[in-house]
Amino acid sequence: RREAQPIEHGRISMYGSRFAGRTTASGERYDPDALTMAHRTLPFGTLVRVTNVENGRSVEVRVNDRGPFVAGRIADVSPAAARALGMIADGVVNGTVEVIRLVGSEL
Repeated sequence: RREAQPIEHGRISMYGSRFAGRTTASGERYDPDALTMAHRTLPFGTLVRVTNVENGRSVEVRVNDRGPFVAGRIADVSPAAARALGMIADGVVNGTVEVIRLVGSEL
């Protein structure tokens, strides 16, 4: 297994359960219990390791939506991913986003 390559450092936020069932930019339904995230540019289906640098916890998620649309933020993660990252109470943390596997890539 190759090591993931760091691609971004910045603020990561959790997007709310109120969007449950709505269609994401990829066309699938938003499931707050799935390990997914929104990113502005990564292809849908890309596997990403998100790390909360404030506590060192990481989780692997799949890109299935676009966003965040707040300046200074690099990703929005589902509540399930936020729980794994230990960021439910904070809502927004400093983190990293590392590509594990791009869609159609052997990375």
